[in-house]
Amino acid sequence: MSPTLLTGPEIPSASGITKRVVIFLHGLGSNGDDLISLAELMDVPDTHFISPNAPFAFDMAPFGYKWFSLTQMNFALMLEGAKTAAPILNHFIDYQRDRFKLTDADIALVGFSQGTMMSLYIGLRRAKPLAGIVGYSGALLGAELPSEITAKPPVCLIHGTMDMVVPFAAMSTAEAALRAQNISVESHARPGLGHGIDEQGIDFANAFLRKSFGV
Repeated sequence: MSPTLLTGPEIPSASGITKRVVIFLHGLGSNGDDLISLAELMDVPDTHFISPNAPFAFDMAPFGYKWFSLTQMNFALMLEGAKTAAPILNHFIDYQRDRFKLTDADIALVGFSQGTMMSLYIGLRRAKPLAGIVGYSGALLGAELPSEITAKPPVCLIHGTMDMVVPFAAMSTAEAALRAQNISVESHARPGLGHGIDEQGIDFANAFLRKSFGV
């Protein structure tokens, strides 16, 4: 039986023509509405933007969603959680690809925090590489399992130096692990920024997506 399809807000291509898709993956306890507003700030033509709610209800408050449980920065437990959510997210990506008659190379993921963890986990394990992955304030899970890597899409990491939720050091750790696997990666430290996304970070993502899509 196929996993239940995720749902969330969408912003269709302004041109009415969909040549590419950007999927936003929100952080723990949030929902699809949290990141969909970024679409209005990105200059990526002929693009359909989608921001699905994570598949599981957030267990620490009566609202929001989660990709997996996270009570502490325990990478082993987070890795197991990502493995559980992976089939659901892969099904969603495949559905959007087929829906718009595109290829994996026409799809990019933009994650925040736990959404970044999912983006990197999924993106490196698909049969074919996606156009690219933007990861805000996240971390790389399963870096010690290079044999699992089946795709090497370009990656853009953006992280605030004052992040008190996911340590800023997670960015350099992820960058080193990705480069060790010959994955193209760029990283951008945001001085003084906590666990969030700022205007400069959006500009970095926009430029990266345009380059990854070749527009």
